[in-house]
Amino acid sequence: MRVNMKFTSKGKAAIENFNNEELLEIFARYIKTLTKKYDIEVDVPLEVNQNIVGDGTIIAMAQNVKCDIETFFKELGRDIKVPLKKRLGGKLDNVFKTEFIE
Repeated sequence: MRVNMKFTSKGKAAIENFNNEELLEIFARYIKTLTKKYDIEVDVPLEVNQNIVGDGTIIAMAQNVKCDIETFFKELGRDIKVPLKKRLGGKLDNVFKTEFIE
């Protein structure tokens, strides 16, 4: 399943403080941590995430989903706010909206 995480206006402003590699690394790290708690496999492929800041979207591939996928990505959104907020230096609401594509 393809998962598009479209950044909100404030999310876009926050990710502008990072380069593509940093964003991929942050997402990979937080996804890895969450997959210890949730029964799901999630990959963020480099080939479709070449320009995250420019696209305003990060794409993930989810498979072997044996949990509530919406809850997983909501929690990911809350976790991702931590490093983004540190660089933005301000309040940050929802970072991205999730779109699930079978």
